[in-house]
Amino acid sequence: MNRYPVWKYAIIVIVLLVGLIYALPNFFGEAPAVQVSSAKSTVKVDDSTRTRVEAALKAGNLQPDLLTLDGSSVRARFITTDDQLKARDVLQHALVPDPSDPPYVVALNLVSRSPHWLTALHAFPMYLGLDLRGGVHFMLQVDMKGALDKKAETLASDLRQTLRDRSIRGTSVSRNGQTVEVRFRDQPSLEATQRIIQDQFADLAATASQEGNEWRLTASFKPEAARRLQDAALKQNITTLHNRINELGVAEPVIQQQGVDRIVVQLPGVQDTAKAKDILGRTATLELRMVDESAEARAAETGSGPVPFGSEKFQERDGRPVIVKKQVIITGENLSDAQPGFDQQTQQPKVDLTVDAKGGRIMRDISRDNIGKRMAILLFEKGKGEVLTAPAIRGELGTRFQISGSMNVVEANDLALLLRAGSLAAPMEIIEESTIGPSLGADNIEKGFKSVAYGFLAIMIFMCAYYALFGLFSSIALAVNLLLLVAILSMLQATLTLPGIAAMALAIGVAIDSNVLINERVREELRNGASPQAAIHAGYDRAWNTILDSNVTTLIAGIALLAFGSGPVRGFAVVHCIGIVTSMFSAVFFSRGLVNFWYGRKKKLKGVSIGTVWRPDTAAVADNK
Repeated sequence: MNRYPVWKYAIIVIVLLVGLIYALPNFFGEAPAVQVSSAKSTVKVDDSTRTRVEAALKAGNLQPDLLTLDGSSVRARFITTDDQLKARDVLQHALVPDPSDPPYVVALNLVSRSPHWLTALHAFPMYLGLDLRGGVHFMLQVDMKGALDKKAETLASDLRQTLRDRSIRGTSVSRNGQTVEVRFRDQPSLEATQRIIQDQFADLAATASQEGNEWRLTASFKPEAARRLQDAALKQNITTLHNRINELGVAEPVIQQQGVDRIVVQLPGVQDTAKAKDILGRTATLELRMVDESAEARAAETGSGPVPFGSEKFQERDGRPVIVKKQVIITGENLSDAQPGFDQQTQQPKVDLTVDAKGGRIMRDISRDNIGKRMAILLFEKGKGEVLTAPAIRGELGTRFQISGSMNVVEANDLALLLRAGSLAAPMEIIEESTIGPSLGADNIEKGFKSVAYGFLAIMIFMCAYYALFGLFSSIALAVNLLLLVAILSMLQATLTLPGIAAMALAIGVAIDSNVLINERVREELRNGASPQAAIHAGYDRAWNTILDSNVTTLIAGIALLAFGSGPVRGFAVVHCIGIVTSMFSAVFFSRGLVNFWYGRKKKLKGVSIGTVWRPDTAAVADNK
């Protein structure tokens, strides 16, 4: 009756083993480390960077405890902080020869002390949030009006060019805030322009009016188009902030939307507020220029002559010099979009570029006169320029053209990302900032850990005293619940915050409630005269419906918090929901496995150790056999 088949015990053992492996990294603590990340959008961190870091440390007589390539950064772990500081100086000297133009950021960091075999299994500790580790917090306000004004200016320029191409004369196109106004001398021109806006400018809704002998067409953004443009601007700003914050070497930055026009940025472990504000507000610009292919320029590229007058010397991403003319053809303000793809004829990776009407007109004129010559796309960051690519012009260009040639799929994706996210889509300003010190974070961790530990200890003492051996089984199940909760959070690489610790403490109470229902149900069956084996079987079966109902209703509330909450509320909701799921496994499936293992083998069971069973017709009976 009360026996689990072997496969159920196998499931319990496997779950416990997996949970233990993925929870273990959280108990090893953190070690001092040095992190090397890219300081420029055009500099990639890969295996070659890791090799350079390893060689530099070896030359400096420093042996890291662990050296890993983690995503977009190289991390070297050390045993002492003295070695960490020495390693930073060695790597700074080796990787950043010119401090005014650093290709890499060498930053101090903390990494887990987990042994290599755990890391090889992809078992990593949870990230600690701002309130537990310390760092800086920013609230940024995105100027949505500025984004729509910029888009309206682009559409006005495009419409002006389209009317010129269609030979619709006697018109005057201007932008007034977020609307585009067109004035006409005759009604046929008005009607032709209405058809053009309806066919080619789907984001605009136009209304016509007449003032004397003059007709006017006022075009404004459709509500759904305005929302879409605002969402796109916000997402591009978040992408750009992600790219920039990589410089700070933050292990797990939090960059998320709050409301319709605000972005929250949390940087755990960063104490230099001025440095963070400088990076968040940094501007990056794109420029398209012609490559100087004269004999003097060729000599300057090889270093055998000076740079010709009216030209400048830059470097490509692979370090090769390129002589570029100073005259700027178009800038990133004219670039509307950049998407990777494949050439239909050659099946080679490409990047499709879209520019506005003004940029298309300039590109058409320039390309017509320079077919076969090279055009360079430059990215300027911190006042320093670098050539992203310098392809040859193969034909007359317009508002849409492509870059293809010697690039693979990864390089095409990277180039498109750089072209799209080189600058912010809408202006931002910092409206709130705060700094949390590391000592306060450590104090929060200690208090949070104590609250969970003391709560668990108090519940365990009560359960053992009131339910005897069944109370011990319930306490073990509660410990398994905490183990699985920590393991799942670690597997998800979730960020633990103070509200998350509060949710852990709450999960203890929610989980033990299920065991209380089971124990009381078993007592009730014993009180009604059922045999011990029948009481155990009926207790678990009849308590299951109540446990399921209560946990589902609680889970619904947690999902609502997760769906509609933000910030700390979502952190609480994530831990709360996972805790409910793990409690159903530990309180019912695991605890019954313990009970079945202990009592299920006994055929003639006379009693169970579940504390005092009060019978209404007799005195209290203590079944503690």
